[in-house]
Amino acid sequence: MEIEDAAQTFAALSQETRLALLRLLLGAGPSGLAAGEIAEGLRLPASTTSFHLAALERAGLVQSTRQSRRIIYAVRIAALRSLLAFLTETCCAGHPELCGDLGRLLPEEDRAVTPAFNVLFLCTRNSARSIIAEALLRDLGRGRFRAFSAGSEPDAAPMPAVLEKLRALGHDVADLRCKSWDAFAGADAPRMDFVIALCDVLHGQLCPEFGEAALTAAWPLPDPAKFHGNAAERATMLNELYGSLRRRIGIFVSLPFASLDRMALKARLDEIGVGPVAAPARGR
Repeated sequence: MEIEDAAQTFAALSQETRLALLRLLLGAGPSGLAAGEIAEGLRLPASTTSFHLAALERAGLVQSTRQSRRIIYAVRIAALRSLLAFLTETCCAGHPELCGDLGRLLPEEDRAVTPAFNVLFLCTRNSARSIIAEALLRDLGRGRFRAFSAGSEPDAAPMPAVLEKLRALGHDVADLRCKSWDAFAGADAPRMDFVIALCDVLHGQLCPEFGEAALTAAWPLPDPAKFHGNAAERATMLNELYGSLRRRIGIFVSLPFASLDRMALKARLDEIGVGPVAAPARGR
């Protein structure tokens, strides 16, 4: 980095709001944050947030990408590495390794901004299908998706057989629990990008509003709680349910989100819901 470039970068950072903004984005990691989330996190007006984001982007410290109707911002790690290298390149008579190359603490290259989509899975009791889907998306879509689940009439706890299956297949089940869908319909709830129902009918109840930006889909699957076969048959049914959800979520996370418009994306979501049941589950 040339001294003129370094001076311009420091000039862009010579304001406490921009420093706070950069620290907030560093904490968010490569998934970044939407402009509205940044404004809310720093308690700033939208116009003030946009002004400071533009200054940091002109300085090459942040980058933006569009996700549906939102603009997502993330830190350009390479720019910070260059700045740290500039500060330390003359340290200790040209031997920065003697006091530590701070730039090496950051990743070697910029990672592309990968906006995280919020996905809510619904089923009546939020005890089996939606719990499995939440666990699967957490692992299959790590870093690009945030998974949630809820139900219209949530049980007190997930089905023990479901938790046992997920645990045996290597999923973290520590914080999986049954939740009411009302928790995701309020003003303070996370903004959902996708809402996917996993049962045919939610006991005749009307779904609450999850925001106009949310795309909805139905991936109907059998309810394990209604299956009354013997132990071996119940295990097979649960195995097939897991396999079907794994196949569908695997297709979902592989969709070319950046190149699909809203109508095309909705069509692809609906197609996933009518696909065949997958082969029995296997370890990760």
